[in-house]
Amino acid sequence: MTKPSQKSKKATDPSYRLVTEQARFDEIVEQLLTADRYALDTEFHRERTYYPQVALVQLTAGSEVWLADPLEVDLAPLKALLEGDGYCIVHAGTQDLEVLELVCGAVPRRLFDTQIAAGFLGVSTGSLTSLVSRFLGVHLPKGDRLTDWLRRPLTDNQLRYAASDVDHLHELTSVLEDELESSGRMEWVEEECRLLLERPRSRRLPEEAILRIKEARSLKGRSFKVATAVAAWRERRAAESNVPVRQVLSDLGVVAVAQRVPESTKDLSSLRGVESRHLRNGAASEILNAVQAGLRMTGVPEPATRSPELARHLRPVVTLVTAWVAQLARDNRLDPAVLATRADVEALLKDDPDCRLLHGWRQEMVGIPIARLVAGEAAVAFDGDGRLVLETRSGQPLSEHRPNDE
Repeated sequence: MTKPSQKSKKATDPSYRLVTEQARFDEIVEQLLTADRYALDTEFHRERTYYPQVALVQLTAGSEVWLADPLEVDLAPLKALLEGDGYCIVHAGTQDLEVLELVCGAVPRRLFDTQIAAGFLGVSTGSLTSLVSRFLGVHLPKGDRLTDWLRRPLTDNQLRYAASDVDHLHELTSVLEDELESSGRMEWVEEECRLLLERPRSRRLPEEAILRIKEARSLKGRSFKVATAVAAWRERRAAESNVPVRQVLSDLGVVAVAQRVPESTKDLSSLRGVESRHLRNGAASEILNAVQAGLRMTGVPEPATRSPELARHLRPVVTLVTAWVAQLARDNRLDPAVLATRADVEALLKDDPDCRLLHGWRQEMVGIPIARLVAGEAAVAFDGDGRLVLETRSGQPLSEHRPNDE
């Protein structure tokens, strides 16, 4: 692992320019179109809206940082940059991709995510601050996690902090690429970044909204059908109004409606979790209509993402395999979450065709060995030094004693 070549130091204030004029923003995009690579970050809020509300976009080609104010400029020209030939560098870019697709209808055609890259070098704490400190020996300024990015004017501290989010990404990328090349894992990272770009970012399906309500998991039969219909209505209304779903109706309210099956507005207003504000602007009649739609459902709704139960005899295997995966990750200097999560192991044991352990390098390193373990062809053992190893099963029991012999 590369060590900082110098004693850790405080980051110097980045050179940046706030962009509030459309003509200037268009010029910057044209300039970036000629760059081999550029770094990008976004600041946004989604606490008060259904869709993320972008508040700032940070861009750099490596020397100067530009902070584009989306409250002043149209971000649509970014589409040409994102779909161009340049590599887009991001850090933990999943939510940034969602924002970009929303505001300009595109995501980068080519991507390098520094958080993903660090995971392939065994770094499990992949915050930008920790990576810049670890690989570059630079301490980034601390930001206010609760800062209001939509408030204007933005303060100097806010602007400096935003600029620091992209100021070191080019240098960090170069160091990470050197490490990845020397370890032979550059292709793995490129594959993972491609998968990130291919991952669906479309609006959540209303029919599957019920899966995100913890309190609804115990509902059965008629109650579950009604809850499914009401949760789907809530999702649609929240999207149409661009407000958080719980502002439309609380989770508790969805469950209460499902359990009591109200027939009138009076019935609705008496339910726990249902407030008068939830019943305004025609919402009361829409909820009652959703209740009736739920009652008319035939059969028990089973959304595509509802995962089947893991077979009882395989449940101990998950814990055993997860422990072995953690050891394998340490041995190969990988973040365990990059190699295989517990959810990945469960998906494999459930024969989920979309399980990532059935594809690429993970199949060879993890998927096939786990399959052999479950088939009884391999066994997990200690190697005498406290390490877990997966080895060919001998088939010879340690003792001839059997529980059924008694």
